[in-house]
Amino acid sequence: MAQFLYKARRKSGEVVTGVLDVSDRSDAVVQIERLGLFPVKVEASKGGGSAKFDSAVGRDRPKTVVLPAVLRDLMTRQRKPKLQELATFTQQLANLLKSGMPLTVALNSMTHLESRGISAQVSRQLKQDVMEGKSLSDAMVKQPIIFSDLYVNMVRAGEQSGALVDVLERLSTHYERFAEVQQKFTSALIYPSIVGCVGVLIMFFFMTYMLPKFMEIFEGMSVQLPGATRFLIGISNLFSGYWWLMALLVLAAGVVFKRFQSTDTGKRTIDGWKIRMPILGKVVKLNLHGQFARTLATLLKNGVPVLTALKITEQIIPNRIFKEAIAKTREDVTDGKTIAQPLARSKIFPQLMIDLLKIGEDTGDVPGALENVANTYENELSIALRVMTNLIEPAMIIAMALGVGFLLFSVLSAMFAITSNIAR
Repeated sequence: MAQFLYKARRKSGEVVTGVLDVSDRSDAVVQIERLGLFPVKVEASKGGGSAKFDSAVGRDRPKTVVLPAVLRDLMTRQRKPKLQELATFTQQLANLLKSGMPLTVALNSMTHLESRGISAQVSRQLKQDVMEGKSLSDAMVKQPIIFSDLYVNMVRAGEQSGALVDVLERLSTHYERFAEVQQKFTSALIYPSIVGCVGVLIMFFFMTYMLPKFMEIFEGMSVQLPGATRFLIGISNLFSGYWWLMALLVLAAGVVFKRFQSTDTGKRTIDGWKIRMPILGKVVKLNLHGQFARTLATLLKNGVPVLTALKITEQIIPNRIFKEAIAKTREDVTDGKTIAQPLARSKIFPQLMIDLLKIGEDTGDVPGALENVANTYENELSIALRVMTNLIEPAMIIAMALGVGFLLFSVLSAMFAITSNIAR
């Protein structure tokens, strides 16, 4: 037996310390959780314990084959989960903890649950780290691909306040809302993408298969072809004779754009284009406004300090112009000013958001005001997406009809010219 010193918290948030005589650190963690406490720190007292812990773990742990580091990384590499996958994982963990399971037991159960997109190895590693005395948030820090700064900081706030289950449920709701918005974007673009692909395939089939057959007919006739037909034949010859040059030009343009996009100036320029584009720009801005308000509200509501919450929100927002505005706001808040004033000076955020934030600051309920802002802009985003879809669909159909119509006109006008020449 060995002595282990522990620091834990009650559900009320009260800090508790004590000493346990157990065989190893994992038993200490289990004993602490059986007392209805959440372990924050567990370490062997001076004079022993660690050796017994190591030997106990060695007996319990099955023997494994040691693989080269590169091969091991490839086999265990975890992709970044989708938002809905992360929401499901979080809700499953919250449900297990809510049923009264200790954290280590809940994490062990998570290794057997079906969590699409998040491997059982993630839960297994979390369980191992917690059993070694780490807090859940510290264990999550070691897996940044899965758990973002927002996720880790909210879990840490839940641990410190003794409301981990509530925080996990809020996190699940948070990611489900963002997944729903993402799904709306995807759904809005599915139909236009299908119409566009069909149009391109029709044009490609006509230019590479049908037009050459008509050209064989035209070449045998000494007839002056209409301008539209000559233009179409010229394009066909260009693509068929210099396809390699066209491919090189497209590749070179892609490389230049990629390099431009990788620079700070390029990122800022492209992000500026996105928010200034007609129709689509409004959708992008509404999404960014809702994302900013929802993320900041979730963090502040769970006790994350204002400056930390702004920093995390800045990292999550994908648009460079919005990032700069949030960074400037964070600097001004450091100087003691409210959030609403620096946001208003940025000229990026709408007046409605500023007014609601001011009301929230006056009433002492900034998270509530931000949630109202998020709900408002998410509802507007749904409407804007429907409008965008209703405009894009007929536009794509008209564009495809014009392209196919031009092809038919070019061929039929040539056929009419040949027929008129024969009639003479």
